[in-house]
Amino acid sequence: MGVLALSLAACGSDPEPEGNASDTDAPGSSETNSGEEMGSISGTLSGGGASSQEAAMNAWRAGFQQANPDATVNYDPVGSGGGRTGFGDGSYAFAGSDAALDEDEIAAAEAQCGEGGVIEFPGYVSPVAVAFNLDGVDSLNMSPETIANVFLGEITSWDDEAIAADNPDVELPGTTITVVHRSDESGTTENFEEYLHTVAPDIWTAEPSGVWPVDGQESAQGTSGVVGAAQAGQGTITYADASQVGGLGTVAVGVGGEFVPYSAEAAAEVVAQSPRTEGTSDYVYTIELERDIAGTYPIVLVSYSLACTSYPDEETAELVKGFLGYVVSEEGQQASADAAGAAPLSDTIREAILPGIESISAG
Repeated sequence: MGVLALSLAACGSDPEPEGNASDTDAPGSSETNSGEEMGSISGTLSGGGASSQEAAMNAWRAGFQQANPDATVNYDPVGSGGGRTGFGDGSYAFAGSDAALDEDEIAAAEAQCGEGGVIEFPGYVSPVAVAFNLDGVDSLNMSPETIANVFLGEITSWDDEAIAADNPDVELPGTTITVVHRSDESGTTENFEEYLHTVAPDIWTAEPSGVWPVDGQESAQGTSGVVGAAQAGQGTITYADASQVGGLGTVAVGVGGEFVPYSAEAAAEVVAQSPRTEGTSDYVYTIELERDIAGTYPIVLVSYSLACTSYPDEETAELVKGFLGYVVSEEGQQASADAAGAAPLSDTIREAILPGIESISAG
């Protein structure tokens, strides 16, 4: 998980909001979040974290700030690891993270939020694309075992028989495969590793973490970094939030006896059918993803928002409460779908996480 950071200050380059933020349920209105009057929320809010959320965050910031012109929300896309650290040390009032907080991170966050005072919920859900740059090829089928062996470096050529077997109608070149991975600690990396470890445990034996475990491969900082590196090379392959892969080719992933291309709808189904983690506190809503549900896309990024139930001053509390209320609202989720191809939260999940947001106060 990560925090919503400060450094992306609101400025003249902010994107226009995707929807009509002047409706009666606009961000900052009583129907959306904290019971404040439209436009009454003011001040500057700083957060940071997962770079995967950047496109959605720009849309959320624009929509919220249009409805609340005296409010400024800054977000620094430093990566999930930086977001979790910044939230834990108090640098960020809220954060974005592509991985749930572990026990040590919860303890650090509680040092800022108080015991039981951490709020954690899935604000952004998106497929993680396995994306490649190979002249003349836009899409390929790959089994979980093939994907694992490619990213381990065991399969080194695009015309390898394991790839060819699932793509009989594609003319594959003998180009060398160049794996591009994240150089920074990344929740996207952890999500991708968890997928590989779950579906191909005999091949991908490393325990999932936010740090890439294979040495000697090409690396780049952040989501935009790995996508840019993949676009700049030939025969490259990477993993990245699907909203940012641009014109790269993508892999349809083997699951349940078929090959499923990424889509917001297929990603939403995985989240909807996966259980909530047991044993967490009331306001921590994390998900145990199921990776083998037929007809769904199994490589899913569940990017969490982090906040506290209590802040030292009323202004910060109102800003966090209002902004996160907008993020999870139907309007906010539609804005992230329009801007980033995200999968909107279900009504069931929204109803489960709203009490935590509504609990935010000063004191």
